[in-house]
Amino acid sequence: MTRRYLLFLLSSSAAWLLSARGRAVSQPAAKVPRIGVLVSASEPHPFADALRHGLQNLGYSEGRNIALDVRYTQGRSDLAAQFAAELVRSDVAMIVAHFTPAVRAAMAATKTIPIVMVAGAPLQSGFIKSLYEPGGNVTGLSGMDAELGGKRIQLLSDLIPKLACVGVLATTPTTDPFSRPFVADIQAAGSALNVRVAPVLIGGPSELEEAFSVLGKGGSAGRHRARIFRTLFKTDCAAGDRPSHWVHVQRSQCGGGRRIGFALG
Repeated sequence: MTRRYLLFLLSSSAAWLLSARGRAVSQPAAKVPRIGVLVSASEPHPFADALRHGLQNLGYSEGRNIALDVRYTQGRSDLAAQFAAELVRSDVAMIVAHFTPAVRAAMAATKTIPIVMVAGAPLQSGFIKSLYEPGGNVTGLSGMDAELGGKRIQLLSDLIPKLACVGVLATTPTTDPFSRPFVADIQAAGSALNVRVAPVLIGGPSELEEAFSVLGKGGSAGRHRARIFRTLFKTDCAAGDRPSHWVHVQRSQCGGGRRIGFALG
């Protein structure tokens, strides 16, 4: 499933909720509905523009029949909570939440305003009762990112038949609850394939340098190593600079290193 199609589905969910709320409130001259948008990244980020484009395709455009209040959390959970509370106080018609920290903040801020989410593992993170019946005031999309951990390990095993160790860089579960199922799925796949998984969890961008140092010391001489990096901290990167997932494969026995980089989601 392409990212463009996912964003189309997200825009469709938001548009459907807007039309449903519009029908429920019969007013002679209804005001233009406002949508709060929480983006778990720094500006600029393609999510907001893609959402606008998707809504326009469905007949909603800013300044005519809709208004967007976009907030960028810079990957910080405290800002996500602050902005979510501000959006609720401003009486937005709904909140579109981008990634797990924003979804968690929006759900903590309101139990009545509809939340349209895009999250990697909403079921495992406790946001919904099931994919079939989310429950509560939350709907949206699951990126199924956590469930792809086993596939990542399998791809690495295919690339490197003697793969021995995989280092995983992720945020701490307190920073981003998605990290728990993300790492757990990779660990389960590694155990099944007899590949050692070494997670390194960080709480913020200031810990990246130390984390890369720890990952660089992993493995043993003459054996194959790989690293899977997942981080939502992109405050120092322009949009599009890096994929949200990437793999660094190093063949230590060949002298020097060989890099294989590709997006995994």
